Amino acid sequence: MNETFTLAHLSDLHLSSLNDVKVRELLNKRIYGYLKWQLKRRAEHRREVLDALLHNLKSTTPDHIAVTGDLTHLGLPREFREARDVLKSLGSPSQVTVIPGNHDTYVSTDWNSTFALWTDYMLSDEAHLGVNAGTDEHTTFPSLRVRGIAALIGVSTARPSAPLLAVGSVGQVQLQKLEKILVETRKQRLFRVVLIHHPPVEGTVSWRKRLIDASAFRSVLDQHGVELILHGHAHRSSLNHLETTAGMVPAIGVPSASALGRTSSRRARYHLYRCKANPGGWEMVVTIMCYSPAQQAFTEETEKHVVLPRLIA
Repeated sequence: MNETFTLAHLSDLHLSSLNDVKVRELLNKRIYGYLKWQLKRRAEHRREVLDALLHNLKSTTPDHIAVTGDLTHLGLPREFREARDVLKSLGSPSQVTVIPGNHDTYVSTDWNSTFALWTDYMLSDEAHLGVNAGTDEHTTFPSLRVRGIAALIGVSTARPSAPLLAVGSVGQVQLQKLEKILVETRKQRLFRVVLIHHPPVEGTVSWRKRLIDASAFRSVLDQHGVELILHGHAHRSSLNHLETTAGMVPAIGVPSASALGRTSSRRARYHLYRCKANPGGWEMVVTIMCYSPAQQAFTEETEKHVVLPRLIA
């Protein structure tokens, strides 16, 4: 099997058009997010940075694009519509996979006016769809999309949380389904990529932004293995490893796709993963593309070659 699969990963777009937000839309936790946007984040998350990323990404021609949550800022229906337009510019639903983040579920919302707009980008392949697929989170996640040698497994950790908290959870229902997907795709000897918003490794983010059931999630991966975990949420590049019975699994985070960057580590980036099988396992070349304020464009920052063992079913 000499096929190469190239996956682009971006996250935390934080699209927002809040100039005409209604007061009644802020009579809940959203008031905190709105104030933070006005005082800080609107200067940090810039549409021109995201546009530069989208322009550069087209030139790299990846086989698939993964977006790991926080496309919106307050989870307003208008933000979901704006995000839908961006997703269309990235590619067709068969070319782009989306999972939600905590900002997309800032408060409880009506599925039909929000996530239903992204359903085509979130749903599993037809062969794995259940009854009433895409009508709510439980019929949408975990998702499974097989593209060439890769199995893209989407897990939702997006939950409304109390003011000043940005925690997430997977939940027992998803964990049980995830086990079955990992077993099935391992038998098929696919390169399994888990897409999740909250980082599963403790210490990556603060306590108030943590994945509540990270231990249970890691336990499932420990039992059944996975080749790669991609996440967002932390707004900075990170590389951690999960120790499993099958070996060390890289868990890689990407910064916000729209961040101008108060510091270099928080500047907008996206990652490219070029994966292929080798006789003993998998090879992966990771290319990090970083925004240059001076050039107002994305340029290659670094490239790393990684060899991963193959897990035998």
